[in-house]
Amino acid sequence: MSVTERINLHVQQLPQPLQIEVLHFVEFLAAKLQAQAAREDELLWSQFSLAQALRGMEDEDGPVYDDVDFKQKWR
Repeated sequence: MSVTERINLHVQQLPQPLQIEVLHFVEFLAAKLQAQAAREDELLWSQFSLAQALRGMEDEDGPVYDDVDFKQKWR
């Protein structure tokens, strides 16, 4: 018996208010999974975009910064 069939057997034995609660939980899990997939997709695009923006910059002449340049002085 599959997991889906086992879940259906249990849900059918519950009163309708609890079946609705199970439905809401399943919808919550589906939304959570979809949001996670969207975040992962956004991260991949951000990494790709950054890689494309920085491509070839290592060959450009520009200022060279050291630790002293990064320290901020407060008066």
